[in-house]
Amino acid sequence: MAPAGIQAERILALWHVTLAVCTAVFVAVLLALVVAIRRASRRDKEGREPDRRHEPRLRRGVVAATVVSVVLLCGLIAADFLTDHALSRLPMADPLRVEMVGHQWWWETRYAADGDRPAFVTANQLRLPVGRPVLVTLKSSDVIHTFWVPNLHGKRDMIPGRDAAILLRADRAGDYRGQCAEFCGAEHALMAFSVSALPQPDYAAWVQRERQDARPPEDATLRRGMGIFLGNACAQCHTIRGTPASGTLGPDLTHVASRPLLAAGTIANTPENLARWIAAPGSMKPATTMPPTGLPPEEMQALVRYLGSLQ
Repeated sequence: MAPAGIQAERILALWHVTLAVCTAVFVAVLLALVVAIRRASRRDKEGREPDRRHEPRLRRGVVAATVVSVVLLCGLIAADFLTDHALSRLPMADPLRVEMVGHQWWWETRYAADGDRPAFVTANQLRLPVGRPVLVTLKSSDVIHTFWVPNLHGKRDMIPGRDAAILLRADRAGDYRGQCAEFCGAEHALMAFSVSALPQPDYAAWVQRERQDARPPEDATLRRGMGIFLGNACAQCHTIRGTPASGTLGPDLTHVASRPLLAAGTIANTPENLARWIAAPGSMKPATTMPPTGLPPEEMQALVRYLGSLQ
């Protein structure tokens, strides 16, 4: 793992210490086991009884090994405590505030209003400005989920009815993977989200685009695609700001074409994959609650073109 923030660096350092201690203990135990087996085997071949004169020395060895084990365990506990203490005291002034809600099996990301600039909602992605702390409030709408971006921080449980929070800071621009790390049902493994740490100008430009309503369709095919979306069950579950579609059961699709992945990180966002997902979502995520549409090919093409225009 390549840490992209100071929290992940501290956690990785703790992991290296733990790995080194556990490796040393494992090797020492194996060596002691091999020596004991060889001595017992040689003694059995020679038909000798155990020499009781060595018992005091063996007893001292057991006591010494126990003391060393206790010291190492105390050292690991101290290292863990110091890491947690350091993480809690990192400078995190003036954080950006974001809310993420876990659903079976996708992520809803809510960015707060900023003065007269409206709030907006996106899905299955989290975009952060490089170098600025981000306070992510975590909620679950159904079962226990766990928020985890290994490159930035540790895990945080999301329990229904109880808000949690985690502070992130990305110190290096890049794209990272977030994942639900608590078994939450049949499609738990397919509940991921993308994390993009952007330079401040790029982040500000992205936020400005996301705050805007969907661009009106510019040609007949796009207008037909929007009509198909609004005239079918799509609009009952999904929102596209700037249109009558205001469903909340599924992800907000206002700028779906700008997202790198579909179906909570399951597939790349391409026209072919989008058509497959709309036609038969159960073939990719069998337990998904999204129903198949059964649209004729020409209507599917118009719908995919319309959704592909929502940048």
